[in-house]
Amino acid sequence: MNKSELVEVAAKEAGITKAAADKALSAIIGAVVKTVTQGESVTLVGFGTFKSAKRAARTGKNPKTGATLKIPATTVPKFTAGTAFKASVAAKKPVAKKK
Repeated sequence: MNKSELVEVAAKEAGITKAAADKALSAIIGAVVKTVTQGESVTLVGFGTFKSAKRAARTGKNPKTGATLKIPATTVPKFTAGTAFKASVAAKKPVAKKK
């Protein structure tokens, strides 16, 4: 499912226009990105938690040349699924993708 499909489902479920659903989804995503960028976490009970995590510096290998290279430390976004979300996914079999 991509963003436009998600907007369509949200609009239908909430009984609002697609434009309003798109605006709301964009605002939510923007708020999550801004909060996590500031180093705070966003917890949606039952769904999961968005937070930032520090990744230590490490050495890697160039797959083309085999040369070793240093990968600098960085901060990356991280999502941890909530208990209800995990249970819901575990209880259902994956649905085949549409072609």
